[in-house]
Amino acid sequence: MQAAPQSSAAGPQLEASTLTVYTSEPQAKIDEVVAAFNKVQPNVKVQVFRAGTGDLTARIEAERLSGDVKADVLLAADSGTFEGYKKKNLLLQYSPADVTSLNKDVVDPDGFYTGTRVIPTVIAYNTEAVKSAPTSWASLTDSDFAGKITMPNPDVSGAAAYNAAVWLNEPALGDSWLTALAANKPVVAESNGPVAQAVAAGTQPIGIVVDYLVRELKAAGSPVDVAYPSEGVPYVSEPVGIFSDTKVKDAAEAFVDFLVSSDGQKLAVEQSYLPVRNDVGTPAGAPSMNDIKILSPDLDTITNTKASAVKRFNELVK
Repeated sequence: MQAAPQSSAAGPQLEASTLTVYTSEPQAKIDEVVAAFNKVQPNVKVQVFRAGTGDLTARIEAERLSGDVKADVLLAADSGTFEGYKKKNLLLQYSPADVTSLNKDVVDPDGFYTGTRVIPTVIAYNTEAVKSAPTSWASLTDSDFAGKITMPNPDVSGAAAYNAAVWLNEPALGDSWLTALAANKPVVAESNGPVAQAVAAGTQPIGIVVDYLVRELKAAGSPVDVAYPSEGVPYVSEPVGIFSDTKVKDAAEAFVDFLVSSDGQKLAVEQSYLPVRNDVGTPAGAPSMNDIKILSPDLDTITNTKASAVKRFNELVK
């Protein structure tokens, strides 16, 4: 495989073009990203199609089968999704400018995609309703928490699908843990957003959810807090990749460059995300990455078992 080309740190002003981005980012956040990018590249009109990762992958597959993937850039989900597209030769090989400043764990060594945020899944809890907070995945199987837990749907959320595969492949958890969790009848919400809102409202006072949503709700005054489970947390890096048949390669590369640049990562921090570079700080209230035990399973294993893991989750939990 040939070496991935490197981009320049500061690209030239591009001519007028239209860039189509498919993303699972919350609408308000991707709108902020596009506005910041357009300050750097004002001539590039960015059209965004926003949906859950499951809906995005279904749309991309339908378009692929018809011979015309309409997106130029995908910003969504987990590395496993991008590994699948890489194997199907759907992605353009491109490493962003200043790639050596990024956390090497989120950069595809072959240069087909790059992580843009570190998004751990954690245990959130309502501080008014939960007096003894769970601090481990194992503790969620305690009968005291029956009917009190909510979590996102892995058929919709890319992070949730990834998590299912990580949990089922983790020796300390596995099928026995998921079976015990299912016995507590967790409520499956459509995505991470409704999970966080249910915890804040106390409807289900315990949630399995991405951490940045809890930080945002806590900062807004909601009675919520977060525990990073002692066994370790799965995380997604929300990679970005360019589809190989893009007609606006320069604009797509400029967009990728911006996302992982210092300015792009400062914006990510402002949006409550943990960054993929260490020179832009971290969100207020977020722990240092050195203080979080991360679960980093073999990516090929997760990619190859994700579909069966989601099926098993649905059998047990739904």
